[in-house]
Amino acid sequence: MVWFNYHGLIIMALIMIPNIVYAATHKNDEIGAYRNKATVIAEQIGRYGCFVLMIFNIPHTYFNFWFDLALTVYLSVNGGLLLAYVIFWIVCWKRRDLLRALSLSVLPTIIFIFSGTMLANIPLLVFAVIFGICHILISCKTIAPRATKSSETELS
Repeated sequence: MVWFNYHGLIIMALIMIPNIVYAATHKNDEIGAYRNKATVIAEQIGRYGCFVLMIFNIPHTYFNFWFDLALTVYLSVNGGLLLAYVIFWIVCWKRRDLLRALSLSVLPTIIFIFSGTMLANIPLLVFAVIFGICHILISCKTIAPRATKSSETELS
């Protein structure tokens, strides 16, 4: 068993590039309209757990690819999901709606769950489920006040 996953490192770097660019160009945007502290903490635990476990494999919790050509499937599917993620970042760059919230939270969740499944990495699967539930919830709840505010403005 290898403890370092180079493919996972590349996947994480590609996921982070649009996030870093967005954060650098939108420094003054309102962040974190959803204030449920337990959910935010669980999401961060899930997020960083996924980041670490995509790159580092913990012995006896990681069982590697479990069928022939699994590496090809792993790279192909994750490549397609990453391409979709980048396309949604480009398409939804200035949007603040449900499409953006769901696409930019569901796609990384699928990447983490798929990677955990393909690698038979039990901790990655656990962290991916925690991250996915909390991240999707936070993303959807964060856009809800903005959508309500904009519809109230249109009515007046």
